[in-house]
Amino acid sequence: MDLTPSGVWSKTCATLRGELGEGAYGSWIAQAQLRQDRGGQFVLVTPTGIARDWIRRNAWRRIGELWTQNDPDLRPLQLNSRAEFEAGAGGFSVEAPLAETPVPVAALAATPMSATPMATVMRTQPMASDSERVSQRQTGLQERLTFDTFVAGPANEFALSVAKSVASWAEGPFNPVLFHSPYGFGKTHLLNAIAWEAARTRPDRKIVYLTAERFLSTFVKAVLDRSGPSFKDDLRGADLLLVDDVHFIGGKKGSQDELYHTLAALTGEGRRVVLTADRPPAALTEIDARLRSHLGAGLVCGIEPADRALRLGVLERKLAMLAKELDIEAKVRPEVLQFLADRFADSIRELEGGLNTLVVRAGERLATLSLDEAQNFLRPHLRGSERRVTVDDIQRAVAEHFGLKKDDLLSERRTRAVARPRQAAMYLAKQLTTRSLPDIGRRFGGRDHTTVLHAVRRIEELKAVDPILATDIDTIARKLRD
Repeated sequence: MDLTPSGVWSKTCATLRGELGEGAYGSWIAQAQLRQDRGGQFVLVTPTGIARDWIRRNAWRRIGELWTQNDPDLRPLQLNSRAEFEAGAGGFSVEAPLAETPVPVAALAATPMSATPMATVMRTQPMASDSERVSQRQTGLQERLTFDTFVAGPANEFALSVAKSVASWAEGPFNPVLFHSPYGFGKTHLLNAIAWEAARTRPDRKIVYLTAERFLSTFVKAVLDRSGPSFKDDLRGADLLLVDDVHFIGGKKGSQDELYHTLAALTGEGRRVVLTADRPPAALTEIDARLRSHLGAGLVCGIEPADRALRLGVLERKLAMLAKELDIEAKVRPEVLQFLADRFADSIRELEGGLNTLVVRAGERLATLSLDEAQNFLRPHLRGSERRVTVDDIQRAVAEHFGLKKDDLLSERRTRAVARPRQAAMYLAKQLTTRSLPDIGRRFGGRDHTTVLHAVRRIEELKAVDPILATDIDTIARKLRD
């Protein structure tokens, strides 16, 4: 195994590519370079400040986790834009250990978030005013991840209501709470939002937020430094403990035992614990059965894939944020937004990455960008699964879903039972492949490109008013991507 810094970064990138998807990874991560400054510090250097800011907001915490996991020497890593690096500006470390005593938020107020991206403990203290308290950048949390910026829909509304209940310090019988879903469904957003709201409503309470990777590395450090009792006391003194990505503790017996006893102590005293994982407790087979049982003893809350309306809502919210952050007029044609919502249906993180790519590539032409131009911009960054989806695959999937034969879709039959599925297949061919309208028409029995265009527009109109058809389209598209 290559344990050099470049080897550690390569391994980190391999995981990031799979988690973020080709769109986000190719646009932001792949362009960054691992370099070493004059003081020997390892720095991830991005070509622009925009790329640096995107990584900081969307991927830096995960990069820190993977870097720590892959690097046995726990070498710190910083993040700079190329201009900052060449000017000799300092970056920030991902190696900051968990404090042996709670760090007051007031002390952290003078420390920029970029200086402590993965530190894990915060403690709220009375502040001069609510606005001062809310504006402070608390260690380990992202300011943008609040309940106000969380886009709600049927897929996540129950999880959101549970999160708000915990954040309000409401009494409840369910403890711990565990949110589970694959990457990119909003678990970390909810955990951050809980921390921010809980700190705002009860500044006298102690809140501890940490990732499972940080828990692991800090636990090991505490054992080596013989500071285990202080570490335990610090965690078990929390009024609210938030642990992100608990599945990473799997296979680490000592850390699992420590987390189990911590959870047992906190829940036994009525203190609140919220965790996230990529699977429900029963599926976390790499975790000790005793801890797994404790994780499932409270409220297990799954977050479902976002439906189309929710994905469009996320895009609209993200556009508004980009307009404010980049000081641009962030407008996109409806058909382009609809393409993004349909193309990146499996992960909110990939969905936002696709939009980011489009904003950067299109520049000032964003508002007038056509669907074909948007597809061309995104083609190099689309996931590999798109290249495997063919018009033939789509025709077979649509025919099977609607109980037809593939030949029916290619025929001249115009009955509603055949015409509507045919239009749906043409629509999916336009959304999921890079075929042109004339090419799609030829593959549907030699039809004209205007027929395909009419089908695409008709399905778009119907999806907005016919939830059954919208569900059918989403179901077929998801099967084709799997």
